[in-house]
Amino acid sequence: MEIDRTRAAWPQIAAEITRRIESGTYPPGSKVPSVVQLAAEFDVANSTAQRAVEAVRAAGLTRAEKGMGTFVR
Repeated sequence: MEIDRTRAAWPQIAAEITRRIESGTYPPGSKVPSVVQLAAEFDVANSTAQRAVEAVRAAGLTRAEKGMGTFVR
């Protein structure tokens, strides 16, 4: 996925993570890539990727386990 640099990146990344969950690319129980991995994939700052991950978690699609990562619900 190519980020549209004329718009905020984090909602675009959150939408892509959501799409991957809904399509089964990230099936229930699977680990979502780390913030560092997502930042590298989308060529954004870690803080931008973190905001996207938090948005997906706030939508109830993932859960975070301290020290373990973020997993699909």
